[in-house]
Order: sequence, then C-alpha cells, then structure tokens
Amino acid sequence: MADAARSTDRLEALDITRKLAAICGTPFARFAGPADEVAGRTARWVAVPGGPHAAAEVLRLAAAHDLTVVPRGAGTKIDWGAAPAQVDIMLDTGRLAGVWHEPRDAAVAEIGAGTPLRAVQATLARTNRRLPVDAPSPGATLGGVLAADESGPLRHRHGSPCAQLVGVRYLDADGELVSVGESGTEALGRATPGSGGGRASGRGPAGGAGGDPGRGGGDAILGRGEVPGLDVARLLCGSQGGLGVLVSATMRVHAVPAGRLWVSRPVWTPLEVHDLVRAVLAAGVEPAAVELDLPVPVPLPRRRIPPTHPSVVNRPDHPAVTGRPAAGSLVVLLEGGPADVTERAERLTAVLGAEAIVSHHAPEWWGRYPFAPGDTALRIEVPINDLHAAVYALRDATGGPVPVRGSAGSGTVHAALSGALPPERVASILTAVRSVLIARRGRCVVVAAPAAVRRAVDLWGELPTLPRLRSAKAHLDPHHRLAPGRLPGGL
Repeated sequence: MADAARSTDRLEALDITRKLAAICGTPFARFAGPADEVAGRTARWVAVPGGPHAAAEVLRLAAAHDLTVVPRGAGTKIDWGAAPAQVDIMLDTGRLAGVWHEPRDAAVAEIGAGTPLRAVQATLARTNRRLPVDAPSPGATLGGVLAADESGPLRHRHGSPCAQLVGVRYLDADGELVSVGESGTEALGRATPGSGGGRASGRGPAGGAGGDPGRGGGDAILGRGEVPGLDVARLLCGSQGGLGVLVSATMRVHAVPAGRLWVSRPVWTPLEVHDLVRAVLAAGVEPAAVELDLPVPVPLPRRRIPPTHPSVVNRPDHPAVTGRPAAGSLVVLLEGGPADVTERAERLTAVLGAEAIVSHHAPEWWGRYPFAPGDTALRIEVPINDLHAAVYALRDATGGPVPVRGSAGSGTVHAALSGALPPERVASILTAVRSVLIARRGRCVVVAAPAAVRRAVDLWGELPTLPRLRSAKAHLDPHHRLAPGRLPGGL
C-alpha cells in the first residue's frame, strides 16, 4: 500500500509539473531544488509565470489541488520572519516586471512587483525622477520591499514604501486579480484600458491588520487612505505574501534632488545621540535622513605602540585622532537645491560643533544593515526620545556593546546579536529588552535568526493588532493557502 501511495504521489507530482509548465512555459516550471527554501522550508515546485493571468492560473491550480503558495521576488529577505508551515509552490515574480505609465512629468508610476528596485530607479532617472525608497537589501524587487515593508534612510522624510502607495494590483488566494486604489493612468486622470482586468475591491475587513504585521505601523493608517481601497492595499505591506500575491504597485515619484550633502559627527554614548538628534530636529534644516551607526568598538593593541605606527595611525578610534575611542557616527542627509543645501549644512555644522564634517558622499555603512548572515537580527522601534534607553537596555541585557544602525530620527534601528548565542540566551535578551520597551510604547522584533533561535523564541513580541490580522487572514485567505505560518500567531 505504501509503495502504491508513493507511486500515486509521483504521478500526481508529475501531473502538477506538466500543468505548471503549460501555464508558465517549460523553462519556467520545475521541481524545486535545495536552494528553493523559505526560512529553511524547502518548496516542492517553482513556477515563474509570465504575467498576471498566468500567475492567477498558478493560484487556481494550487487551489484545485489544495497546495500552498509562497511568493518570492529576488529572495533577499526569504529567510526573514517565521518559517511557513508548508511550501508547495514557490511563485517567483521575476517575470512580473516593468515600469509603466511614466510620462516625464508624472507624479506616479505603476511598477511590476518583480522589478528590481535598482532597475526602477534607473528607469525613472531617465526623466530625472526617483522613488524615495532606498531599501538596504541589494537586488531587492519592489514587491519584496513592499511585502517586508522594508525601508532605508529616506524613511525619515518620506515614510515607509507602504506610505507611498497609491494603489496595487494583487492576486487573492483563489487566483482572482484585484485592483485597489489607483493604477498609474487613473492617478494621471486618464482612462485605464487593460490596466488590470480586476475589480474594485472592498474585501478588507473594517480596521484590518495594518502594514507590516511585525511593526504594527500600518494600523495607524487603516481607514485613513486618501484613495478608495488604499487601506486594503496597505494590508499587503509587511504581509510576506500571506494575504495576497502582489502583481504591481502604483507609487508616488519625486524629482531627483539637485544637491545632496552628508553632515556627520562622531558620537560616544546613546545619551549623546539623544541630545544631538533633538538638536538636529530643532535646527529647522529639514533633513532627508538622520542615521546612526554604533559599531562594537575594536580595542587598540594592549602593548605600547607609537601613535605614528602604520598599524594604528589611520584608525578612526585611535586616541591620537579623537582623544578617546569613537563609538560611532550620527550622519544627517540634506537634499534640495545646491545653494540651499550648502546653507543648511552650514547651519547644521554650527549646531553639531567643530567635530562635524560635511561630505558629498555617504559613509560606507550608509543604507546597510549591521547584521550578517547567520546573526540574529533585531529591529527596534521606539519614540525617538526613548531610543537611547532602548540601546542601553540592549547593552545591559547582552553584557556589552551591540552593533546598532538605523534611523535615529524616526526611532527605527536594527541590531545584531551573534549567531553563536544559544537560543535560551537570545530569549532572555529579548525578554529584558521588551520589558523596557513596552512601557515606552516600543517594540523589538526578530527579523532573521538561525533556525534553532527562530524555533525557540517569540519573533514578534506583543502585537496588539493580532486579532485584526487574524480577521484579515480569515477574510482574504480563509483556507490558509498563502504562506501559511509566515504571519504572527502562526497565521
């Protein structure tokens, strides 16, 4: 009987493979390999549909055979968050790409979910425009950035990518193409022939799940969308493919700033960072970004070495250079007209003091995460007046300095714990940090972690929006076919 069952399974698997090949084309459907994993869970098939209608057929096939589907863009964040309970079909969005509806003076652009963010920026740059989106993941697609609600330094001025949405097209769990908000041409006030074939949707439950379910940030904007259905579109932000498969997004675009300057200042303590950020925000210089980098200081050699020795003379933390070991940097980005930016930089350096330096180039660490593959990566969100308390709490819990980097001006930073820490130690650190943050209306989320840590700890912490997230999942994906288990609460 067991042999017969395995034979039947093989025959069914081959049949599904043939059907996927008929939908996507033979080169674009295959059995999954060892590299086709989602947070350690290996898929059974990989399908790369050539357009929205082919992607819809893949979802209908999955529904007919009771298979689960997990979308994948460039895979830069495929190991973030919880592992799905099961991955039958990995739906690769690489062929759902392109930038449309982008006349020279347009304030919006409709962009395929599978389009690499770098390609989007290169296309828009031809008409001197850009998306004010600078997600740190190299090679990330726009769909992946939205699905993770990932943002970089420009979030200080422009908010998260989710906040810049005008509309989306997505596929629901049954394979129906849904349009919410506005498409690119609708936003330009023109008719939209063939812009999606979807219907206007009111599917989102009242007071739905919110943007990134790990952040809870989208909850503040639900029900306040300036475009009908935009609250539903924003449900997809941060859902990691668990509520729908993004096909395209219509985003606001801005003119490329003519001038950019980075003003940096060394910092030594989190409390000093707190005081400097308050001074920057009170200076009226309208920063585009206010970023913090607190690396773990590298100790100088214990044996006596002349200060002019080549091994130490160029080190930024050498006392001969700074007078004391520098813990990191606070860097402010100013954007605008060249003369205006120069004038604001002069005012800012007067505020930051003689140690401030003005540069035409970003520091090497700008727009990069402080963690590496294999680390336990944390995201801390807290009101900016309490950011220093969060960093001190993290240091106290770990027993020493921890690399911290991110937007000090908006209270969102990332930190790295060594991947060698045992799961129970990571759990105790999270408990200690979260106990400090909860009274300050802050959160600490595990973004990524080794498999043993991911299984042992609470990745999300307290999530007030969980009941509404559960309601959204039940409404949009009642059979739990889309990335089951990727969302908080095992949804």
